[in-house]
Amino acid sequence: MTQTSNTAGPLKNLLTAILLTGFVAGTLDGLTAVINYMSAGKENPEIIFKYIASGVFGKKAYAGGTGMILWGVLFHFLISYGLTVFYFWLYPKVKWLGENKVAAGLLYGVFAWVVTTRLIIPLSLIPQQPFNIYKAIMAIQILMLCIGLPISLMANKHYLYKK
Repeated sequence: MTQTSNTAGPLKNLLTAILLTGFVAGTLDGLTAVINYMSAGKENPEIIFKYIASGVFGKKAYAGGTGMILWGVLFHFLISYGLTVFYFWLYPKVKWLGENKVAAGLLYGVFAWVVTTRLIIPLSLIPQQPFNIYKAIMAIQILMLCIGLPISLMANKHYLYKK
């Protein structure tokens, strides 16, 4: 019984760290997307989450109401949690991540952009759009600061306290 409780502690702590980190990163990214959208003078930021939902539901996501917005939020957080889990898995395997947490976080934001724009979106029902360098740079910066950096810093904190 002692052995089970000893192994359950670190797993619970890791799970808690992943859940908190994914939530923080997903929330920062989602809020930044909404603020960026509204600061451009656009209304109805729920379209952001309908766009995400359209990856699975296609064009009918845009005609949907609250349900489609909630699907978009769910998919948004699934991606955030996927990126979080992958980083937490990778962290103990790549020493450089702990030695260079800020640089690693910023680079991980670029990785997140590549994964979302070159893997997830092309595999989804979202129609392909022409490449726009200015939108790409803005998206990369947002992902660097709102996804990569928080995930890196929080993973670093978790693994430091684990020692």
